[in-house]
Amino acid sequence: MLLNWRKWNRTVHRDFGYFFLGMTIIYSLSGIAINHVDDWNPNYRIIQKDIQITPMNVQPDKKAVKAILEKYGETGNFKNYYFPQPNMIKIFIEDGTVLINLKTGKGLLEKTERRPLLREVNYLHYNPVKYWTWYSDIFAGALILLGITGILIPRGSQGILKRGAWLTLLGFIIPIIYLLIYFY
Repeated sequence: MLLNWRKWNRTVHRDFGYFFLGMTIIYSLSGIAINHVDDWNPNYRIIQKDIQITPMNVQPDKKAVKAILEKYGETGNFKNYYFPQPNMIKIFIEDGTVLINLKTGKGLLEKTERRPLLREVNYLHYNPVKYWTWYSDIFAGALILLGITGILIPRGSQGILKRGAWLTLLGFIIPIIYLLIYFY
C-alpha cells in the first residue's frame, strides 16, 4: 500500500512539473522583472540619442521639421510638433519625441522600444482576462501540490522527517523573520 502511494505521489509530481514548467518560467521571469521595476522598465527600453542640427533663427514649418527628421531616419514616424518655448521645438514621432534647442541646434531624440519576451510574460503575470485568471489560480494550486508532493519523494535521511524537516522549517522561518522585521 505504501509503495502504491509513493508511486502516485511521484507520478503527480512529475506530470504536474512537466505540464506547468512553462507557467513556472513565465511567472519566474516576470516576477524577477517586477521585483526590479524601480531599477528599469521591464516592458520598454528607452533609447536616447544626442542630435545636432544647423542652428535656426526662425521657427521651422512642417516641411522643415520633416527635413530635420530625415537626417535621423524618422521622417516616416512624424506625428506632430509644437514650440514649448520660442527657441525650442518638440517633435512627436512614433514611439518617441525629439526636443531641439533651435538657437544652439542641440537636441535629444528619445524613443521607446518594446522588450521582447519580458513584455509578454509581464502581460500574462498581470492576469489580463478572466479565463487566464482561472488558469493562473489552477497553476497556484498546482504549485502547492508540487511543493507537498516534492517534499514527500525523498526517503530516509534525506526525507521530510530528517534533513528535509530542517530545510522546510528554514524555508518557513526566513519569510516569517522578514515579516517581523519589515512588516510589523
